[in-house]
This record gives sequence, C-alpha cells and structure tokens, in this order.
Amino acid sequence: MTSLPSIEAENLTRKFGNFTADDDVSFAVQAGETYGVLGPNGAGKTTLIRMLTTLLPPTSGRARVKGRDVVSEKNAVRASIGTVSQAVTTDENLTVRENLSVQGKMYGLWGRSLSSRIERRLKEVELWDRRDQIARHLSGGMRRRLEIARGILHSPQVLFLDEPTSGLDPQSRRGIWRMLEEMTSSDAELSIVLTTHAMDEADHLCDRVAIMDRGRIVREDAPETLKQGLETGERVAIETDRPIAAAVREAILTLGALNWRSSSPESAEFEAPPGVGVGRRAAELLEESGYRVRHLTIAPVTLEEVFFAYTGHALRDEEAAG
Repeated sequence: MTSLPSIEAENLTRKFGNFTADDDVSFAVQAGETYGVLGPNGAGKTTLIRMLTTLLPPTSGRARVKGRDVVSEKNAVRASIGTVSQAVTTDENLTVRENLSVQGKMYGLWGRSLSSRIERRLKEVELWDRRDQIARHLSGGMRRRLEIARGILHSPQVLFLDEPTSGLDPQSRRGIWRMLEEMTSSDAELSIVLTTHAMDEADHLCDRVAIMDRGRIVREDAPETLKQGLETGERVAIETDRPIAAAVREAILTLGALNWRSSSPESAEFEAPPGVGVGRRAAELLEESGYRVRHLTIAPVTLEEVFFAYTGHALRDEEAAG
C-alpha cells in the first residue's frame, strides 16, 4: 500500500495587494524525501514555506501536510512539523540547553522525557559539550545547529528549512550538510523541504529540486535528471600545439559539438550533449590528425546552467537585481 505524500500543494497562490508572491504552485513531497526549492530572493520561496507551515493563509488553492489541511487543521499540522527560519530565533540570553527546554515545553514535553530528548538532539548536532553555554557566545555555525536542534526536538515528520546555511562559512555549511544527511539516513520517514539559492547545496542534499522563478515552479526533477535533460550537458575546452584547421573543426562538429568558439587559433571551446563522450572523441580525432593535445577540460553542466535554461537569466543576476 502506497503511503500518502508528506506534502501536497495544489494551485497555491498568495497575493499581497496587486503583487503575486506565489502563483498557482503545485507539487508533492514523499515521505523520506529531501525536496529543494531553488530560486533567488524574491522568487516566492519564503512565502511558500509560510503557507505550508500555517503562518500565512493562501489567497487561493490548498495544501495538506501529512494529510492535514494547513488552513482548517492548523494545530494538527503544527504538531507534525519542525521549522528553521532564516532569522535567528534562539534566545541569546539563555543557555543552549535552556533554549531547547523552552521549545520542548511548548510541545508538551516535560521531565525525564524532555531531558533525554535534549541530550539526544544536542549530541546529534554536536553541541552537547556546549549545553551550558550562553547562546550569544556561540559561533554562527553553532547557532544554526542549535536552531536545527530546536526544530527537530519533538521528532517532527516534516522539517522545513528556509535558507539553513545562509551567511555561514564553507566549513560550517559542510557541517550542516553532513548533519542533515545523517538525520535523513537515520529516519527514513523524515521529509525535508529546503529552500536555497545555493546551487551546490541543492545539488548535494536534495532528492528532487523545484526551480522557482517569479512565484512559479518552472521545472522539477532530480538534480542529475535536470542536468542531463539539457541539450548541452558538457563544456569542453581543448588546447593544441598549433592552429586547428577548418577541416578538422568541421569533423569535430560532426561528432556533436555545439556552439563552437575559440579564444585562439590553437584552442577549441564548445558544448556537447551529456554522456556521449564528444569531448574525449574530439581530443582523439585531433591526435589522430597529427595535433598534440596540451590541455583538455570536460566540465559537467551545473544547476546554474539548468536554472538559466528554464528561466532565461542567471540566478546571480536575479540576486543582484533583488
């Protein structure tokens, strides 16, 4: 028997006056799945999370979390979810343990049960040895791990993470990634919805990614499937020992090379379909034609290029405009 999706969103729309933040958004998240919503600031990601977590009613459409309606069954939805917002919500004047204690009591946890949960979660996020430290003295990465510990303290079935590593240094980001991977591997039923504008984060953590642009989901699939779906899935650069003859260039084009360009007569730069080996075959053809290949680079397509393909602009350009 197939279990119900953890999240079902149907034609969700949210307007603020004449501005439409989310426009007819539909998707589903399965139990145990990490689902990424990828887009720039202003794409509608945070508004979507606020609707799914009952903080903001939709203008139209509907959504269910673990089968419960986010408008008519708010309390049941809130009991089943954990949330980690962009903003820091821990009390900086309380200790690490006190922050979790307050959170637990809000969910009806008391006594030995609460104490054991606090110990378990703080060990999971590697903060047990900091349990009596005042929160304001923690580093940015530690504060973020504390936020996640609060979000999962009551063992939610669905965890919402809104830009969980925003503003963190690379080492702290990797630590958060590792922690989330360990959480999902130890709880096969935990679903995570992760909003981000970081391409590497979506690629690394998510089972599926929704590309969100100007309030709409324009494409949705596994990261690898999205990348392989592009006509130009590889970027190839070849440098040889002498200028490449026109006849040889034409022969390389017949292999499937696309969008040929050259920064010098001795170099070839082009794009190619993914997974068919055009770049390596082109290098072999050059060598068979008497050229010495000095340098060969074959770079796979990135989610940045996928985003551009489906939205018509780069994610970083949209960030700057925002």
